[in-house]
Amino acid sequence: MIRIAVIYGGRSGEHEISIRSAESIMQALEPAKYKVLPFFIDKAGRWEPYPLLPEPGRNPGIDVVFPVLHGTFGEDGTIQGLLEMAALPYVGAGVLGSAVCMDKIVSKRLLAEAGLPIVEYRTACAPVEELETALGYPMFVKPANLGSSVGVAKVRDRRQLEQAIESARQYDTRILVERAIVGQELECSVLGNEAPLAATPCEILPSREFYDYEDKYLLNQAQFRMPPDLPYFEIEEIRRLSVAAFRATECCGMARVDFLREASTGRIYINEINTIPGFTSISMYPKMWEHAGLRYPELLDRLIQLAFERHEARQRLRYSL
Repeated sequence: MIRIAVIYGGRSGEHEISIRSAESIMQALEPAKYKVLPFFIDKAGRWEPYPLLPEPGRNPGIDVVFPVLHGTFGEDGTIQGLLEMAALPYVGAGVLGSAVCMDKIVSKRLLAEAGLPIVEYRTACAPVEELETALGYPMFVKPANLGSSVGVAKVRDRRQLEQAIESARQYDTRILVERAIVGQELECSVLGNEAPLAATPCEILPSREFYDYEDKYLLNQAQFRMPPDLPYFEIEEIRRLSVAAFRATECCGMARVDFLREASTGRIYINEINTIPGFTSISMYPKMWEHAGLRYPELLDRLIQLAFERHEARQRLRYSL
């Protein structure tokens, strides 16, 4: 029987979502295969029942770790660094891929370097006049290192822009400002290590102006269309772009790639990449794979297998002469 540590909670603004995702995962792990070891981190950063030790061989009761920590201190490479130091296999992206994808500004730079389509953007360090000239209204203002649309605002004039930047600074020191895209919101699940595969994407139909935190987790009114209302060749292009983005940002294990399709031009843009996507009862990452024929428990089996495969490959590396 595989002993799997599920780490959840955490200090980020996505603490409650992490709990819901972890509960869903723990319920779906088949008892005949896995002994589940819950590790809860409260909002102050305290571990229960105890913290993992960052030393190889000092966590003998654990075979593999499933970090379900959305956002800061969990999806940004920090917990992955601890697990690397402890020499424990773990589900999902490594330190580099996690850190890159968590930072919306850095990930955009890497995607652009790879020739992949991104929305025009600036950082909030630019003068307001430059933002208005380069991007035009409406714009989106986003903290660089948060997920689940926490701290995100859509602005239509200078007063709203300045207020949104000030509000976003509560969550991060680095702020992304990008042109607003009017059109469809799309998501695509990716699974794998060296040979990643993309599922059939889905379309998000928000109940609000955009797919914000309340619409994702509180209102339960957003609707989904799978496959999206798009021509076949565009669906295949989204799948291709998803795998390309996964590779460009050094992801492994799993990721959900989010897209925007501009109604006026038909252009498809990569919005962001989530390396620990939601696993709640309404989350689309597992739903897209279920649509592809991979049931939730089987998806968890595959993610854990990928964690072992990546760990075994890394264990063959030499770290000294």
